[in-house]
Amino acid sequence: MSDKYLVTGAAGFIGSNLIEQLIKNGEDVVALDNFSTGKKENIDLFRDKIKFVEGDIRDLDLCKELCQGCDYVLHQAAMGSVPRSVEDPLGSNDNNVTGSLNMLVAARDAKVKKFVYAASSSAYGDTRTLPKIETMQPAPLSPYAVTKYVNELYAKVFNDTYGLATVGLRYFNVFGKRQDPDGAYAAVIPKFVKSILNNEPPHILGDGGQTRDFTFIDNVVQANLLACKASAGANGEVMNIGAGGRISLNDLTMKMLTLLNSDLSPTYGAIRAGDVRDSQADISKAQKLIGYDPEVDALTGLELALDWYRDNL
Repeated sequence: MSDKYLVTGAAGFIGSNLIEQLIKNGEDVVALDNFSTGKKENIDLFRDKIKFVEGDIRDLDLCKELCQGCDYVLHQAAMGSVPRSVEDPLGSNDNNVTGSLNMLVAARDAKVKKFVYAASSSAYGDTRTLPKIETMQPAPLSPYAVTKYVNELYAKVFNDTYGLATVGLRYFNVFGKRQDPDGAYAAVIPKFVKSILNNEPPHILGDGGQTRDFTFIDNVVQANLLACKASAGANGEVMNIGAGGRISLNDLTMKMLTLLNSDLSPTYGAIRAGDVRDSQADISKAQKLIGYDPEVDALTGLELALDWYRDNL
């Protein structure tokens, strides 16, 4: 018998990939998005196989309505991007804190089995210790990072006070198919791929020596579905979801240029406010609590992602 899942941020990059896998698994899916950043074409791929509702997580009544009868909530909706939050901290708080609190209240009232939500590695800030481990004191550097950490605090309270089983997944630089390369706040991999395919030099902010734990989307989908069915030992916990390695932007860019048979060279500019220097996940907690086992490393994932971008850009 299938379970019923509510996916918020359904038209986004991560949300649409989650829906694709849930459909393959034969699950019943309700999807919510307001299209502020998500794309209608991402939903059109699956519209005849899901119940889609265009709406906003800041609408508490709608959140309550959609949670009714759901077994699991996969909460991905957010106003993403560090630089966007620096420009608009009020909007970031309204979407990411108030919206997420609405979803927690709605899930609690509907007595869902598990509330799995997107947390962020940005909560760690720029601590020099690598890899990042969940016992570190959060030190957010941007309004976005603050909002994602507040989500963790609220989720823990709802787990402990109200008995709503919550699991937070601190994503590390997720990338893959259907990630938007356009706009001022685009993630680095799709943005660079599009530049190279257009025969334009990729533009690195900073010296390119900064490192990231780039995490292929399939690993993130796996983590969400594992978290839903994990034992009670995972309830109320927050865990890193990464690949467990790191690569510099310079090395990543050169790998992209090689794979795309380009002789371009990157250009460089000033580093962005709120960006951290280095990031790498210790994934042992997720391995222990939910059985997480990232199957795709960053460079293999990059080759898979490039295949999709070649076909779709």
